[in-house]
Amino acid sequence: MRYNTLAFAGLTALAAATDVHDLTTESFEPFVNDHGLVLAEFFAPWCGHCKALAPEYEEAAATLKDKDIALAKIDCTAEQDLCQSYGVEGYPTLKIFRGAENVQPYSGPRKAQAIVSYMTKQSLPSVSLLHTTDALEEFKTADKVVLVGFFGKDDKTSNATFEEVADQLRDSFLFGATSDPKLAEAEGVSQPAIVLYKTFDEGKNTFEQGFTKDTVVEFAKTASTPLIGEVGPETYSSYMAAGIPLAYIFAELPEERASLAKALKPVAEKHKGKLNFATIDAKAFGQHAGNLNLEVGTWPAFAIQDSAKNQKFPFASQGSVSELSEKKIGKFVDDVVSGAVEPSVKSEPIPEKQEGPVTVVVAKSYQDLVIDNNKDVLLEFYAPWCGHCKALAPKYDELASMFKLHSDKVTIAKVDATLNDVPDEIQGFPTIKLFKAGSKDSPVDYTGPRTVEDLAAFVRDNGSNKIDVTGAATESAEAGVETDQMPMQAPAATEKASETASGMAAKATEGVKAKIVEAAKVVKDSMLTDDDVEDHDEL
Repeated sequence: MRYNTLAFAGLTALAAATDVHDLTTESFEPFVNDHGLVLAEFFAPWCGHCKALAPEYEEAAATLKDKDIALAKIDCTAEQDLCQSYGVEGYPTLKIFRGAENVQPYSGPRKAQAIVSYMTKQSLPSVSLLHTTDALEEFKTADKVVLVGFFGKDDKTSNATFEEVADQLRDSFLFGATSDPKLAEAEGVSQPAIVLYKTFDEGKNTFEQGFTKDTVVEFAKTASTPLIGEVGPETYSSYMAAGIPLAYIFAELPEERASLAKALKPVAEKHKGKLNFATIDAKAFGQHAGNLNLEVGTWPAFAIQDSAKNQKFPFASQGSVSELSEKKIGKFVDDVVSGAVEPSVKSEPIPEKQEGPVTVVVAKSYQDLVIDNNKDVLLEFYAPWCGHCKALAPKYDELASMFKLHSDKVTIAKVDATLNDVPDEIQGFPTIKLFKAGSKDSPVDYTGPRTVEDLAAFVRDNGSNKIDVTGAATESAEAGVETDQMPMQAPAATEKASETASGMAAKATEGVKAKIVEAAKVVKDSMLTDDDVEDHDEL
């Protein structure tokens, strides 16, 4: 028992030593008002992502306390009203507070060093003024990437442009500026100039002409991207936001990734600014290869993804280092960039017959059924494992049945986005979009309640053909049986004239029982959450 007591005491000491502040409804507002800058995590004890974040959050808190940046957490199972007041809908939710009223979402990665970097940027002005050599030298190494503007005091245009860029990109980079011509001379530049300092590749890049907001932003994004970096949880979003295609180099071992990066460096240099290159750990994130239409498990492998166009170009030869040579990959990349290679499209077979009320769309039929027609097409992007999609299914079937008499004007459709490449960027499931006649290039996202009535009204109000079936939905809702979580039954055919009233009542009772049983099944499905799904690789 003595050892258990000591162990308990050790755990208690560790808990007491935390640098993350536990806040309640009563302590929250005074705390954020007393601290200039606070990062708050709204969490639930059962949340797996929250548990994964915990050690990273603790490490970041220990580092940031020396910079007077406080990290706090709020248990939303105990402080529900507080969490709802700040619009918390999922866990963990991280928000930045400068007092109780000045709130913005945290949009950085959830790793300790990334949290430190992001919050450090938040603590500084958009542009830090650097007056001395020591201040400049310290600033140059303050983060992996920093930008310093060397402008004359009277150069209002360059200073204003630089500050505008800094305001836009302050979440991504540190910005400093100096008007001292001697500091510019010591750095080998002439005013006006911008120098991007970085801890990788050649160490710095200089920008000295064409000072417009767009050209400076492009310079910052291009020069700050490693020639051949590493894709992971901390970098994936920045690669996707770069606006240019990304070439993936899949390999299992660090040595293999380093060797392939070295071999393909000339290819990356040739296409710098037009195409980003990055290695990716195939052991940790190999499942992502399937999203690029590569064969999962056969390494090394290479593929190019153009996220802006939602196109994928897998390199056919996998499993051999010799196949991923500078010559072969160089030619492949040249052909992709020139448009000589057709993008790869993953698709289920086109159904021989549409079985149910909802039209099934696959990648090969997407253009025909969704785009190349004069119908209003309501399309659900779903995943088979998604609990919310399962809960929606019977209501979506009912919705499709209601529009059946108007099939020449409206299509209610669905596509399995895990098995079909679609040209739309899907962030979660289910995603519902209306492709209205005459405006197929501007689909309208549905964000309302997932009820039959609301979906029908959405199609009516936003569709070009203005088809109204909401009366039928209202009649169904008033039929005496709860329909929000169950599919509606089609009106029964007229019974034989000889059927007695009591027989009809008995059949009606059985029908209600059947609906109740079906409703219970749907409610059970709707209670499924992402935690019921088997773990899978995510970037």
